[in-house]
Amino acid sequence: MPAPAITLRRLGPTEIPLMRGLNALFGEAFAEPETYGAQPPGDLYLADLLGKDHVIALAALTDETVVGGLVAYELDKFERARREVYVYDLAVTATHRRRGIARALLEHLRDIARERGAWVVYVQADYGDDPAIALYESLGRREDVLHFDIDVKA
Repeated sequence: MPAPAITLRRLGPTEIPLMRGLNALFGEAFAEPETYGAQPPGDLYLADLLGKDHVIALAALTDETVVGGLVAYELDKFERARREVYVYDLAVTATHRRRGIARALLEHLRDIARERGAWVVYVQADYGDDPAIALYESLGRREDVLHFDIDVKA
């Protein structure tokens, strides 16, 4: 029996259950269930967020089950009249990896970015995450940078 087809969908304000499923997937994939599930935002917050043009949530679905997805943010720039799209989270369930789902999500995001007038899509990877690094290198050019989290609490 062939594997069920995967469909990609940009989530909108009425698709809160799918967004919750995507957050659960992120929590599992990143081994951070507390971060992604301990204090979930309310439905109104999620609906508002999913309704914003600059917030892009893509889900990879088998039937109506989330098996992968990404969240990205469009950033307007000051140095030129242009935009960048930053991939904040990207994951695929362990049972659906190595099937081209992450690549398909990034290609779909690239199409959205192009339609929105963005000049680049960028993503970070952790050292040691060789599959992600190989995927990103196959799609674009690598820049080695340092990333810093600056706490906003004094």
